Amino acid sequence: MYNIGDIVHDNFWERIGMFIQNLDLFTIFAFVVSFILTFAATPIVKKFAFKVGAVDVPRDKRRMHTEPKARLGGIAIFYGFLVSVICFGNLYHGVYEKQQLGILAGAFIVVILGVFDDIKPRKAWVKFIIQTVAAIIPVMLGVRITILSNPFMADGFVFIPEWISIIGSILWIVGVTNAVNLIDGLDGLAAGVSSIAAVALLSILMIGHTNTGTLLIMAAALAGACFGFLPYNFNPAKLFMGDSGALFLGYILACISIQGPFKMYVAFSVPFLILGLPIFDTLFAIIRRII
Repeated sequence: MYNIGDIVHDNFWERIGMFIQNLDLFTIFAFVVSFILTFAATPIVKKFAFKVGAVDVPRDKRRMHTEPKARLGGIAIFYGFLVSVICFGNLYHGVYEKQQLGILAGAFIVVILGVFDDIKPRKAWVKFIIQTVAAIIPVMLGVRITILSNPFMADGFVFIPEWISIIGSILWIVGVTNAVNLIDGLDGLAAGVSSIAAVALLSILMIGHTNTGTLLIMAAALAGACFGFLPYNFNPAKLFMGDSGALFLGYILACISIQGPFKMYVAFSVPFLILGLPIFDTLFAIIRRII
Protein backbone atom coordinates (compact mmCIF):
# COMPACT_ATOMS: atom_id res chain seq x y z
CA MET A 1 0.00 0.00 0.00
CA TYR A 2 1.40 3.38 -1.07
CA ASN A 3 1.50 6.39 1.18
CA ILE A 4 1.36 9.98 -0.06
CA GLY A 5 5.15 10.24 -0.20
CA ASP A 6 5.41 7.18 -2.43
CA ILE A 7 2.74 8.50 -4.78
CA VAL A 8 4.43 11.91 -5.09
CA HIS A 9 7.81 10.23 -5.62
CA ASP A 10 6.47 7.93 -8.35
CA ASN A 11 4.60 10.78 -10.02
CA PHE A 12 7.75 12.93 -10.01
CA TRP A 13 9.81 10.32 -11.84
CA GLU A 14 6.93 9.65 -14.21
CA ARG A 15 6.93 13.34 -15.15
CA ILE A 16 10.70 13.37 -15.58
CA GLY A 17 10.42 10.35 -17.86
CA MET A 18 7.76 12.13 -19.90
CA PHE A 19 10.02 15.20 -20.14
CA ILE A 20 12.94 13.14 -21.46
CA GLN A 21 10.65 11.28 -23.85
CA ASN A 22 9.43 14.53 -25.41
CA LEU A 23 12.90 16.12 -25.53
CA ASP A 24 13.59 15.08 -29.11
CA LEU A 25 16.09 16.54 -31.56
CA PHE A 26 13.45 18.58 -33.38
CA THR A 27 12.60 20.44 -30.19
CA ILE A 28 16.26 21.17 -29.50
CA PHE A 29 16.90 22.21 -33.11
CA ALA A 30 13.83 24.47 -33.06
CA PHE A 31 15.23 26.33 -30.05
CA VAL A 32 18.81 26.54 -31.36
CA VAL A 33 17.92 27.57 -34.92
CA SER A 34 15.47 30.20 -33.71
CA PHE A 35 18.10 31.56 -31.32
CA ILE A 36 20.82 31.75 -34.00
CA LEU A 37 18.60 33.30 -36.67
CA THR A 38 17.18 35.93 -34.32
CA PHE A 39 20.61 36.79 -32.96
CA ALA A 40 22.05 37.09 -36.48
CA ALA A 41 19.13 39.05 -37.93
CA THR A 42 18.83 41.66 -35.19
CA PRO A 43 21.77 43.89 -36.32
CA ILE A 44 20.38 43.83 -39.87
CA VAL A 45 16.95 44.81 -38.62
CA LYS A 46 18.51 47.63 -36.61
CA LYS A 47 19.99 49.18 -39.77
CA PHE A 48 16.70 48.72 -41.61
CA ALA A 49 14.80 50.45 -38.79
CA PHE A 50 16.92 53.60 -39.09
CA LYS A 51 16.40 53.64 -42.86
CA VAL A 52 12.59 53.51 -42.62
CA GLY A 53 12.39 55.87 -39.66
CA ALA A 54 11.28 53.33 -37.06
CA VAL A 55 13.20 55.14 -34.33
CA ASP A 56 12.33 56.00 -30.75
CA VAL A 57 13.52 59.56 -30.12
CA PRO A 58 13.56 60.62 -26.43
CA ARG A 59 11.44 63.74 -26.05
CA ASP A 60 10.99 63.89 -22.29
CA LYS A 61 12.80 63.00 -19.07
CA ARG A 62 10.67 59.91 -18.50
CA ARG A 63 12.55 58.07 -21.22
CA MET A 64 15.21 55.65 -20.03
CA HIS A 65 17.45 56.42 -23.02
CA THR A 66 19.02 59.70 -24.13
CA GLU A 67 19.84 58.78 -27.74
CA PRO A 68 17.56 57.67 -30.59
CA LYS A 69 17.02 53.91 -30.54
CA ALA A 70 15.89 51.71 -33.41
CA ARG A 71 12.65 49.79 -33.06
CA LEU A 72 11.39 46.87 -35.19
CA GLY A 73 13.32 44.26 -33.20
CA GLY A 74 10.17 42.17 -33.48
CA ILE A 75 10.97 41.47 -37.12
CA ALA A 76 14.09 39.55 -36.09
CA ILE A 77 12.14 37.68 -33.40
CA PHE A 78 9.38 36.75 -35.83
CA TYR A 79 11.90 35.72 -38.49
CA GLY A 80 13.75 33.33 -36.19
CA PHE A 81 10.49 31.91 -34.87
CA LEU A 82 8.82 31.45 -38.26
CA VAL A 83 11.77 29.78 -40.02
CA SER A 84 12.26 27.41 -37.10
CA VAL A 85 8.58 26.42 -36.99
CA ILE A 86 8.44 25.88 -40.76
CA CYS A 87 11.60 23.76 -40.71
CA PHE A 88 10.82 21.59 -37.69
CA GLY A 89 7.07 21.84 -37.12
CA ASN A 90 4.80 19.27 -38.73
CA LEU A 91 2.40 21.92 -39.99
CA TYR A 92 0.50 19.76 -42.45
CA HIS A 93 0.37 16.43 -40.65
CA GLY A 94 0.49 17.36 -36.97
CA VAL A 95 -2.17 16.77 -34.35
CA TYR A 96 -3.31 20.40 -34.42
CA GLU A 97 -2.27 21.41 -37.95
CA LYS A 98 -5.24 23.71 -38.75
CA GLN A 99 -4.96 25.48 -35.43
CA GLN A 100 -1.22 26.08 -35.83
CA LEU A 101 -1.63 27.48 -39.33
CA GLY A 102 -4.33 29.78 -37.96
CA ILE A 103 -1.98 30.94 -35.21
CA LEU A 104 0.75 31.70 -37.76
CA ALA A 105 -1.68 33.59 -39.99
CA GLY A 106 -2.83 35.72 -37.08
CA ALA A 107 0.76 36.25 -35.94
CA PHE A 108 1.68 37.56 -39.39
CA ILE A 109 -1.16 40.10 -39.20
CA VAL A 110 -0.07 41.22 -35.72
CA VAL A 111 3.56 41.63 -36.79
CA ILE A 112 2.58 43.69 -39.86
CA LEU A 113 0.42 45.88 -37.61
CA GLY A 114 3.35 46.30 -35.23
CA VAL A 115 5.76 47.22 -38.02
CA PHE A 116 3.49 50.00 -39.30
CA ASP A 117 2.91 51.20 -35.75
CA ASP A 118 6.65 51.30 -35.06
CA ILE A 119 7.19 53.44 -38.15
CA LYS A 120 4.17 55.69 -37.58
CA PRO A 121 1.93 55.23 -34.51
CA ARG A 122 -1.64 54.20 -35.33
CA LYS A 123 -4.84 55.04 -33.48
CA ALA A 124 -5.77 52.71 -30.64
CA TRP A 125 -9.13 51.72 -32.15
CA VAL A 126 -7.48 50.74 -35.44
CA LYS A 127 -4.99 48.51 -33.63
CA PHE A 128 -7.75 46.96 -31.53
CA ILE A 129 -9.81 46.04 -34.60
CA ILE A 130 -6.82 44.48 -36.38
CA GLN A 131 -5.80 42.59 -33.24
CA THR A 132 -9.34 41.27 -32.91
CA VAL A 133 -9.29 40.04 -36.51
CA ALA A 134 -5.95 38.33 -35.86
CA ALA A 135 -7.44 36.66 -32.77
CA ILE A 136 -10.59 35.51 -34.57
CA ILE A 137 -8.63 33.46 -37.13
CA PRO A 138 -7.16 30.84 -34.75
CA VAL A 139 -10.23 30.88 -32.51
CA MET A 140 -12.53 29.92 -35.39
CA LEU A 141 -10.11 27.10 -36.24
CA GLY A 142 -10.35 25.63 -32.77
CA VAL A 143 -7.87 27.52 -30.59
CA ARG A 144 -10.27 28.11 -27.72
CA ILE A 145 -10.79 27.96 -23.98
CA THR A 146 -13.30 25.10 -23.80
CA ILE A 147 -12.96 23.80 -20.25
CA LEU A 148 -12.26 25.48 -16.92
CA SER A 149 -11.06 23.84 -13.73
CA ASN A 150 -13.55 23.88 -10.84
CA PRO A 151 -12.33 22.34 -7.57
CA PHE A 152 -15.83 22.51 -6.06
CA MET A 153 -17.35 20.03 -8.51
CA ALA A 154 -17.01 16.25 -8.44
CA ASP A 155 -15.41 15.94 -11.87
CA GLY A 156 -13.37 19.11 -11.38
CA PHE A 157 -14.22 20.67 -14.76
CA VAL A 158 -16.79 23.02 -16.26
CA PHE A 159 -17.53 22.85 -19.98
CA ILE A 160 -18.06 26.30 -21.48
CA PRO A 161 -20.86 27.02 -24.00
CA GLU A 162 -19.49 27.58 -27.49
CA TRP A 163 -20.46 31.24 -27.77
CA ILE A 164 -18.82 32.05 -24.43
CA SER A 165 -15.77 30.03 -25.47
CA ILE A 166 -15.38 32.01 -28.69
CA ILE A 167 -15.83 35.44 -27.11
CA GLY A 168 -13.69 34.59 -24.08
CA SER A 169 -10.88 33.18 -26.22
CA ILE A 170 -10.80 36.27 -28.45
CA LEU A 171 -10.71 38.56 -25.42
CA TRP A 172 -7.97 36.43 -23.84
CA ILE A 173 -5.75 36.60 -26.94
CA VAL A 174 -6.25 40.34 -27.42
CA GLY A 175 -5.74 40.94 -23.69
CA VAL A 176 -2.47 39.03 -23.35
CA THR A 177 -1.24 40.53 -26.63
CA ASN A 178 -1.64 44.02 -25.21
CA ALA A 179 -0.40 42.99 -21.77
CA VAL A 180 3.07 42.18 -23.11
CA ASN A 181 3.04 45.43 -25.07
CA LEU A 182 2.12 47.28 -21.88
CA ILE A 183 5.17 46.04 -19.96
CA ASP A 184 7.57 46.82 -22.81
CA GLY A 185 8.88 49.94 -21.13
CA LEU A 186 12.19 48.85 -19.62
CA ASP A 187 15.21 47.34 -21.32
CA GLY A 188 14.90 43.58 -21.45
CA LEU A 189 11.64 43.40 -19.48
CA ALA A 190 9.19 42.21 -22.14
CA ALA A 191 11.73 39.88 -23.76
CA GLY A 192 12.84 38.51 -20.39
CA VAL A 193 9.32 37.92 -19.09
CA SER A 194 8.29 36.35 -22.40
CA SER A 195 11.34 34.07 -22.25
CA ILE A 196 10.26 32.81 -18.84
CA ALA A 197 6.68 32.30 -20.02
CA ALA A 198 7.80 30.45 -23.16
CA VAL A 199 10.09 28.14 -21.18
CA ALA A 200 7.31 27.50 -18.66
CA LEU A 201 4.84 26.55 -21.40
CA LEU A 202 7.48 24.40 -23.10
CA SER A 203 8.18 22.56 -19.86
CA ILE A 204 4.47 21.97 -19.22
CA LEU A 205 3.99 20.54 -22.70
CA MET A 206 7.03 18.28 -22.38
CA ILE A 207 6.22 16.99 -18.90
CA GLY A 208 2.51 16.56 -19.21
CA HIS A 209 1.64 15.04 -22.57
CA THR A 210 2.85 13.38 -25.75
CA ASN A 211 1.86 14.06 -29.37
CA THR A 212 1.75 17.83 -28.95
CA GLY A 213 3.16 18.17 -32.46
CA THR A 214 3.88 21.62 -33.79
CA LEU A 215 2.75 23.22 -30.53
CA LEU A 216 5.89 21.95 -28.81
CA ILE A 217 8.04 23.28 -31.65
CA MET A 218 6.31 26.66 -31.42
CA ALA A 219 7.06 26.97 -27.72
CA ALA A 220 10.71 25.98 -28.26
CA ALA A 221 11.09 28.37 -31.20
CA LEU A 222 9.52 31.22 -29.23
CA ALA A 223 11.89 30.65 -26.32
CA GLY A 224 14.87 30.53 -28.68
CA ALA A 225 13.82 33.76 -30.41
CA CYS A 226 13.45 35.57 -27.08
CA PHE A 227 16.87 34.45 -25.87
CA GLY A 228 18.39 35.37 -29.24
CA PHE A 229 17.06 38.92 -28.95
CA LEU A 230 17.86 39.51 -25.28
CA PRO A 231 21.62 40.22 -25.72
CA TYR A 232 20.68 43.30 -27.77
CA ASN A 233 17.91 44.38 -25.42
CA PHE A 234 19.62 44.28 -22.04
CA ASN A 235 20.32 47.65 -20.43
CA PRO A 236 21.57 49.71 -22.16
CA ALA A 237 19.52 48.38 -25.07
CA LYS A 238 20.98 48.56 -28.56
CA LEU A 239 17.47 48.53 -30.01
CA PHE A 240 13.87 47.95 -28.95
CA MET A 241 11.56 45.17 -30.03
CA GLY A 242 8.82 47.73 -30.62
CA ASP A 243 5.16 46.90 -31.08
CA SER A 244 6.13 44.43 -33.79
CA GLY A 245 7.85 42.32 -31.15
CA ALA A 246 5.72 42.93 -28.06
CA LEU A 247 2.41 42.30 -29.83
CA PHE A 248 3.80 39.17 -31.48
CA LEU A 249 5.14 37.70 -28.24
CA GLY A 250 1.89 38.34 -26.40
CA TYR A 251 -0.15 36.90 -29.24
CA ILE A 252 1.82 33.64 -29.47
CA LEU A 253 1.92 33.17 -25.69
CA ALA A 254 -1.85 33.66 -25.51
CA CYS A 255 -2.53 31.18 -28.30
CA ILE A 256 -0.20 28.47 -26.98
CA SER A 257 -1.64 28.78 -23.47
CA ILE A 258 -5.17 27.84 -24.62
CA GLN A 259 -4.21 25.25 -27.20
CA GLY A 260 -3.28 21.61 -26.91
CA PRO A 261 -3.73 19.21 -23.99
CA PHE A 262 -3.33 21.91 -21.31
CA LYS A 263 -5.87 24.43 -22.59
CA MET A 264 -8.06 23.44 -19.64
CA TYR A 265 -6.31 24.95 -16.66
CA VAL A 266 -2.52 24.67 -16.26
CA ALA A 267 -1.03 26.46 -19.26
CA PHE A 268 -3.94 28.90 -19.31
CA SER A 269 -2.71 30.39 -16.04
CA VAL A 270 0.98 30.72 -17.00
CA PRO A 271 0.84 34.06 -18.89
CA PHE A 272 -1.34 35.60 -16.18
CA LEU A 273 0.90 34.44 -13.33
CA ILE A 274 4.13 35.52 -15.03
CA LEU A 275 2.82 38.76 -16.54
CA GLY A 276 0.70 39.71 -13.54
CA LEU A 277 3.32 41.50 -11.44
CA PRO A 278 4.86 43.68 -14.19
CA ILE A 279 1.40 44.48 -15.57
CA PHE A 280 0.06 45.69 -12.21
CA ASP A 281 3.30 47.56 -11.56
CA THR A 282 2.96 49.36 -14.89
CA LEU A 283 -0.71 50.15 -14.27
CA PHE A 284 0.05 51.58 -10.83
CA ALA A 285 2.84 53.70 -12.34
CA ILE A 286 0.39 55.10 -14.90
CA ILE A 287 -2.18 55.81 -12.18
CA ARG A 288 0.45 57.59 -10.05
CA ARG A 289 1.36 59.82 -12.99
CA ILE A 290 -2.28 60.68 -13.64
CA ILE A 291 -2.96 61.47 -9.98
